[in-house]
Amino acid sequence: MIYLDFSKKLHSAQGELLLQVKCELKMQNLITFFGKSGAGKTTILRILSGLTTPDSGIIKVQNEVWFSSKDTINIPPQKRKIGFVFQDYALFPNMSVAENLLFALPKGEDKKHIDSLLEITELQNLRNLKPAMLSGGQQQRVALARALVRNPQILLLDEPFSALDSAMAQKLREELLLIHRRFNLTTFLVSHNFSEVFFLSQYVVHLSNGKIDKQGSPSEVFLNQLPSGKFRQSGTILEISQNGLVCIVSVLAGNDIIKTIVSDKEAKDLRIGDFVVISAKAWNPTLTKI
Repeated sequence: MIYLDFSKKLHSAQGELLLQVKCELKMQNLITFFGKSGAGKTTILRILSGLTTPDSGIIKVQNEVWFSSKDTINIPPQKRKIGFVFQDYALFPNMSVAENLLFALPKGEDKKHIDSLLEITELQNLRNLKPAMLSGGQQQRVALARALVRNPQILLLDEPFSALDSAMAQKLREELLLIHRRFNLTTFLVSHNFSEVFFLSQYVVHLSNGKIDKQGSPSEVFLNQLPSGKFRQSGTILEISQNGLVCIVSVLAGNDIIKTIVSDKEAKDLRIGDFVVISAKAWNPTLTKI
């Protein structure tokens, strides 16, 4: 089990924010931190990795204490058995693909491990190229392979698919799931993508204003309180426009834009960028903010 109970003062666009996290999570699960920008999701990954220090609290992974403000324990990042894929991939531009991986290889480790990872991530033919010569998807694979070089116990992914087109993102999600299972990883993912959460996650920790307000399976977190319906489609609100006595809401669902009608009263609680679910029984669609 992973036990998290810590707090950290943050400075967000909305002012000072107190990040308070308390949860117990199963090893070898794929766990998503979900919430709006500024909720503290990336900071949690940085705290887990040891790159950011909490103000107080404890982090315990299985029987090992990684951080304790009470006992003044703070294990350094290189001893935490963690691989981190940053949102911008953070590859060394002056190094080739193989050199980026070699740089992360612990001293004394067999270099054949690099060859194995290049093969798993389908990068063996690109090993001598530098990052600038690679596509976004290929760079993401390099970042993932580099994170696996140290044989991590825990893999941290900070919105790894956000810069990719939908087709490439879906292909790499499938590959990530295979890698997660192949290496028996405990994987933490930061995501804003509703469909991504349902495809990948076994457990979701939902954050709002620095605090956990919901946690559980994706269905428990997002669907339990939603109206029933034969049709359901999730997406992000792109536009809300007034049309006489009603409002028309345009929702981006995958690659499609769906328009639905809501009353003025319903529209007051909706904002552009909100995640919503469109559900319908027969010809009576309902739009619910999540």
